[in-house]
Amino acid sequence: MNRFAIAASTLTVAALCTGGPVLARDQIKIVGSSTVFPYTQAVAEEFGKKTGQKAPVVESTGTGGGMKIFCQGIGEANPDITGASRAMKKAEFERCTANGVTDVTELLIGYDGLSIAQSKKGTPMDLTKEQIFLALSSEVPDGEKLVANPNNKWSDIDSSLPDIAITAYGPPPTSGTRDAFVELAMHEGCEELEYFKKQKAELDKGAYKSLIKEKCTPMRQDGPFIEAGENDNLIVQRLEADPNAVGIFGYSFLFENQDKLSGVKIGGVVPGFDTIGDGSYGLSRPLFIYIKNPHRKVISGMNDFVAEYVSDESMGEDGYLNERGLVVLPEDQLKKMQDRAKDGDAMAAPTS
Repeated sequence: MNRFAIAASTLTVAALCTGGPVLARDQIKIVGSSTVFPYTQAVAEEFGKKTGQKAPVVESTGTGGGMKIFCQGIGEANPDITGASRAMKKAEFERCTANGVTDVTELLIGYDGLSIAQSKKGTPMDLTKEQIFLALSSEVPDGEKLVANPNNKWSDIDSSLPDIAITAYGPPPTSGTRDAFVELAMHEGCEELEYFKKQKAELDKGAYKSLIKEKCTPMRQDGPFIEAGENDNLIVQRLEADPNAVGIFGYSFLFENQDKLSGVKIGGVVPGFDTIGDGSYGLSRPLFIYIKNPHRKVISGMNDFVAEYVSDESMGEDGYLNERGLVVLPEDQLKKMQDRAKDGDAMAAPTS
């Protein structure tokens, strides 16, 4: 008996013991990242067309929210797959394990750029990570101390930037996009400042890391940064209405709305397939899906759906996810993910 059949038997017995049906559901349930959502939705639609089965229900909950729901347990009441715009954290893995979710496959599906976008009607900008931090951080250095962020206009940061108010729409703390933005833009930006360079020279590694997390993570709450929820389409609408505003979301949403929006350059580099794929664009990140293996022989169509997701037709260089804005994996990496998906390899515990 293979490992999926064993898992199926275990879940079937659990269902019978609780009075539930042997075949728990005839429709796959998926939660997770708003960035991964359009890719998973595209696969769900294609799966429905090809198989004639019900298309999976895909819900955009944010990466953190998706992990919380995904790790609640095994069984028909819980989702089968979650999407993430960052890797699963150690604490999330431990929560899964504590709730009996111990056999999970992690699949890297491709890469995405974190776009800072603006209306095509706006004044084009080219920002450094340091300038992004000085615009959006709750506190910024002033000589030898940190103070509440006084910068109200971009020109307050650098006279070469537009003399317009800082207005940035971004994701909430539950979003993987927010996590990635904090790590790639805010933390790296603050570490470029002399104040933090001095702290790094004076503190041990652990204390410095704690300082960065404490002082460079909080976004300002006095107006210029506006949390816009998990629906990135709402940010797009707000940018159309306000040419002076910028929005923070995954590259796929910029790609889908390139008739209305343009990407802000980061260090002189425009977000695009090539610049995200080769790493020259400074705000790029990996995207994942996580699969509950015990559900794969019990939830109708799961194996076929996973196979469709990692297929050449979907994730290949000329696949339909690439057409949707996904920066696809190199051929050797894709083959590795296809093998992992087929075998249902259980992920190792994250270290952080």
